[in-house]
Amino acid sequence: MTLTRRDVENIAHLARLEITEAELPVYVGSLSAILAFVEQLAAAATDDVVPMAHPLEGQVQRLREDSVTETDRREAYQRNAPAVEAGLYLVPKVIE
Repeated sequence: MTLTRRDVENIAHLARLEITEAELPVYVGSLSAILAFVEQLAAAATDDVVPMAHPLEGQVQRLREDSVTETDRREAYQRNAPAVEAGLYLVPKVIE
């Protein structure tokens, strides 16, 4: 897919980017090349490919031990709140 100058101008407008006249041909070429590469990737046959949990076979992700490292201080924090009910902070209604 090849983008036109107008396409890139519209994309820049939607992304709120300011692209100068000198930069515009570079963006047209770069974005068109990216879209062409994505089309090549989409053409690859991936129907029989099984999803992997890790790209290297037999590898596992090291995880830290799931343990509590801090104490529950909710009561202390809620003592400073102007309004609390049933363990929840009460805030003023802002929608009319």
